[in-house]
Amino acid sequence: GDIKKGGYCMLKGFPCKVTEYSTAKPGKHGSAKATIVGIDIFTNKKYEDTAPTGATGSVPNVTKEELEVADIDEDDFVSVILPDGDLKTDLKLPIEDEELYNELKKVWDEREDKTIYFTIQRAVGKEKFIAARSK
Repeated sequence: GDIKKGGYCMLKGFPCKVTEYSTAKPGKHGSAKATIVGIDIFTNKKYEDTAPTGATGSVPNVTKEELEVADIDEDDFVSVILPDGDLKTDLKLPIEDEELYNELKKVWDEREDKTIYFTIQRAVGKEKFIAARSK
């Protein structure tokens, strides 16, 4: 009952943003069923699952953080400055998502004297860039 459209849940073991949620009335031999459809927040792959409405499902802890970009090297690895001042250098631009990759690259290439910030989304031990802005 806590899962809502626009929220997050684990579908088939993947952290997903819920795009559809519907329930079917209880049948002759059981409880009401919920059908949940979601998009994986890292791969954009669609997943669907059905479960009794009383079942418990897991909800991933999804966080977003905006970090200042220090550099992008020729192999598309991004160096970002963490809030404590340390440098994180193990994040790579999302080459599999061509639209997002081009947006991030464009903001970086057109930076001139501006400070660039990339937003990182984290869940279940994974990280992904999701947005960019200049200031």
